[in-house]
Formats: sequence, structure tokens, C-alpha cells
Amino acid sequence: DFAVPSLIALANHPQFRVLAVVTQPDRPHGRGKKMASSPVKKTALELGLPLLQPDRVRNPEFVETIRTMAPDAIALASFGQIIPRSVLQIPPLGPINLHGSLLPKYRGAAPIQYAILNGEMVTGVTTMWMEPTLDTGDILLTESLEIGEHETAGELTIRISEAGAPLLMKTLLALKSNEYTRTKQDESLATYAPSINLEDCRVDWNRSAKEIDCYNRAMNPRPGAFSEINGKRIKLWTSIAFSESVGQPGVITGVDNLGIDVCTGSGTLKLLEVQFEGSRRMNASDWARGARVTSGIRFGAE
Repeated sequence: DFAVPSLIALANHPQFRVLAVVTQPDRPHGRGKKMASSPVKKTALELGLPLLQPDRVRNPEFVETIRTMAPDAIALASFGQIIPRSVLQIPPLGPINLHGSLLPKYRGAAPIQYAILNGEMVTGVTTMWMEPTLDTGDILLTESLEIGEHETAGELTIRISEAGAPLLMKTLLALKSNEYTRTKQDESLATYAPSINLEDCRVDWNRSAKEIDCYNRAMNPRPGAFSEINGKRIKLWTSIAFSESVGQPGVITGVDNLGIDVCTGSGTLKLLEVQFEGSRRMNASDWARGARVTSGIRFGAE
């Protein structure tokens, strides 16, 4: 999804012609494991653009295909593979990457999630000159965005991707006119945002309410923060952190019309929306009444 606004902007820009759109092969998705196309592929087909889906971009046949096309520039956004030097050397105007953070902070696959996870108040988007390494290339342009107090990763991704599209256009126009500056990244400021797997999403109730709230927002909507109650998994969608704390971490201290109060290592977390295993997303207080969840019950694995 992150790459779609940039693809649309490129396709509609009067000074650019898209020779091909490269995206990942179709993959099994969801509980039924049905083959699904990436959002980029769906958009490319809607726009009538040529499409390439190599399993690995290092494949010599793919590299030769790109060399034959002879693009002036290559623009990458949220692709998921390290691009080899054999491809990076092809475009004379440059291989450009659009990254969802203010580099050198949060290099890697999940920059937006980690910015929220770590309680950042500001993040942004960067265009950089690609190297065959993980987000280490020279910085070209950046744009900063404030992170909303209750903003989720899903919401922030939309804003960053929409800000990234015009930034990418501005970068490509600068390359075309040879009016740009390359700034090396300060390695002493580099931080990393590795991929998030499902087990990373289990809530640690010993953390503070504020930290857990950031955690829930960072994992919303995918893959989703979760905990267990009575041996069954429950996904935590939205919450609010309070400083007051009266009880052991993970213990429910109250249920009202707004939601469920849960004690943490420091402060109380009010769960507003949850999704019980095998059910739908719903108001936490409605779920608590239906499931007969009351004060004293504890979240967490046995």
C-alpha cells in the first residue's frame, strides 16, 4: 500500500513515462491461503502499465530485462528486497528509494511501526540514492511529519505514503535537471526497524501503560497486538493510557461503558476496542459483558 500513491503520481506525471512496474510475485494470503496480488500489481493493472514479477531481482534474466529497457531512473518504494549493484548501475539518472522515516533513523522493513513503538513525536519520509545495502545510501530530500497522539501505524502509513509521492516527483525532477545534493548519512545516528513477526506482538503487561498504548498503535492494523485471557487469544485494537495504577500487571481493575481498565507495570490502560479469538472487532465493554469478564481476571499466558 505504501508504494501505491507514488506509482499513481508517476503514471500521471507529464514528464515521466513508466516503462515497467516491478512487484513481488503473487503469494498465498489469509486463512484460505488463496493466491493474492500486491496492491502495486492491482494498481499497475488498473493503470494499464507493463508488469514484472521476478521471484528474485538478482536473477540474471531479470537484470538483463531491465538493462534492455534502459530506464533513465529506477524508483523503489517498500519493495522488500535488496537491489543488487548490477541493477543499480543501469539507470544514468540514478536508483532512488523512498523510505518511510527520517534517515538514518529506522532503517529496515518497519520504520513506521518502530517510530510509534518508541514514542516518537516526529517522523517523516526520505528519498535516497540506493546502495546494495539496507537503507544506507546518500540522502536526497526529506519531509517531516508529526505523529498524532493516538495515531496508529495504519493511519500514519497513509499520511507518509501520500507525502512521499510528491517528494519522489520532486526528487526525480531534480535528478533530471541535475540540480540536487547528496548528503551522506551519519552512521552514529543510525537505528534499525527490523521486520515484525507474530510473537513480537504479544503484550508485556509489566511495561508502562504509555508503552503498551504505543505498542498497540504500532501494531494496528497489522499484525495486531494481542494477549491471552482464559487461555484464548484476544487482539487489542485501541486504548488510552492513564497514570493511575492499582493492582498487579495484567489484572482487570474495572469495566465501564467506555472499556476495560487493565493494570500495567506503571499506570492503567483502558482498552476501547478488542477482537476475541474467532470473533469480530468490537467495543471492549460490550465484549466484556458478553464474555462475563469482570474485575480480578488477569490477562496473559498461563
